[in-house]
Amino acid sequence: MIRDLLAEHSNKVPWSTEWEVEAAVEALNVFGSRWTIEILAALYIAGPRRFNQLKTLLDGISSRTLSDKLTYLAQEGLVIRRVDDGPPVRVTYILSDHGTTCGRLLSPLVAHLKIQRGSVRAKK
Repeated sequence: MIRDLLAEHSNKVPWSTEWEVEAAVEALNVFGSRWTIEILAALYIAGPRRFNQLKTLLDGISSRTLSDKLTYLAQEGLVIRRVDDGPPVRVTYILSDHGTTCGRLLSPLVAHLKIQRGSVRAKK
């Protein structure tokens, strides 16, 4: 599957199974650390948010961890840190096109896992 998708973007020779596994592991490492998926999900579902708004959405995350993760996600090209001139100066975090695509791809996985775990409840 990965091989087929990537073949559309390259004219190089087909990749080995080892390369395909390594590519999958590399991609999953970006999302595998604590809070990464939660931050991406919050921005995907709720849209652009300021730091404290994100902190409120993500129950239990420390300010330091949120700051570190947002920096990491920006470096990975998933999140954009937008600074609006003030006064007061406002910093807003938004998903990049890449981050939005990842959010769209992760949504069915999240829904599937919630259903499988039986943790989807009817809205009251």
